[in-house]
Amino acid sequence: MKIQDVKLVGVVGAGQMGNGITQVLAQFGYSVRMMDVSSSAIEKGIATISGSCDRLVKKSLMSAEQKMELLSRIEGVDSLAALKDCDVVVEAATENIDLKLKIFQQLDAAVKPGALLLSNTSSISITKIAAVTKRPENVAGLHFMNPVPLMKLVEGIRGLQTSDETFATSKALAEKLDKVFVESTKDMPGFIVNRILMPMINEAVYTLHEGIASIESIDNAMKLGTNQPMGPLTLADFIGLDTCLAIMNVLWQGLGDSKYRPCPLLVKYVEAGWLGRKSGRGFYRY
Repeated sequence: MKIQDVKLVGVVGAGQMGNGITQVLAQFGYSVRMMDVSSSAIEKGIATISGSCDRLVKKSLMSAEQKMELLSRIEGVDSLAALKDCDVVVEAATENIDLKLKIFQQLDAAVKPGALLLSNTSSISITKIAAVTKRPENVAGLHFMNPVPLMKLVEGIRGLQTSDETFATSKALAEKLDKVFVESTKDMPGFIVNRILMPMINEAVYTLHEGIASIESIDNAMKLGTNQPMGPLTLADFIGLDTCLAIMNVLWQGLGDSKYRPCPLLVKYVEAGWLGRKSGRGFYRY
C-alpha cells in the first residue's frame, strides 16, 4: 500500500485519541470511519470533534464551511466489519495489551488484504501486535501525541516484521497530516517519548509519596525550574493515571529494571478510581 492509494481510513476508538486522530485525518481530506462498540461513545467523539472545530472557527483558523466539510467526511460505525474497505486502519483503543491483540486479530480477519493496520500504542511491542495477524509485514506503530490536533509529533515504530513499504507509507501519512515524524529505531518498551517521560512522572509521584514536596511545589518546581509548560502531576492527570500506570508496567515488565517500578501511590490512585481529568479527580480535583 502506497500513500497515493490511501483514500479511506478507519480509526478504532472514539475516545480522546481516536477522535483526535479522526479529526486530523478528516481535516486533511481523508474519508474516515470512526469505530467504537458504544454508540454513545461515537456520538460523544463526533461532538468533541465539532467542539474542537468550533474553537478553531472562533480563532479564525477554520471557516464554518471547512468545519462542515470536515464533519461530512466522518462516519461513525459500531463494528470492525464496517472497516472492511479501509486502506489503512489506525487502532486507538485503551492501552491494554490483551485488548489490542484481540482487536488486531479481528481487524486482520475483517479488513481487506493489503490494507495497513497501524497501532497508536504508546508503549506496547509492535512486533508482538503484528505477530497475531496474518499480515505482520503490514503492521506498524504510529503514535500520535495528545491532543492530536495541536501536537506536531508522531512516533513511528517498526516491528521486526514491518516491511519498508509499510513504514514508508506510515511516515508519508503522518507527514500528509502536517506532523513531524520521528522514528524509534528499536521496538522497545515506551519507544522514545514514554521511555523518558513516564519515569519522570513516576519519579514526581515518588517525590510526593515520600513527602519531599507538595503537589503544587512539585509542579511549580518543574515548570519554573525546567521550563516545562505544565508540571508532571498536572500532565499525569491530563494523560490519565491509569494510562500512566499501564505504561510504567510495560516498562517494568518489559525491561526488568526496578527503576521502572510504578510508585505505590500511583497504584493506589488508580485503584481508587482517581484517574485524573476524565474522572474528575487525580492529583487535583476537576
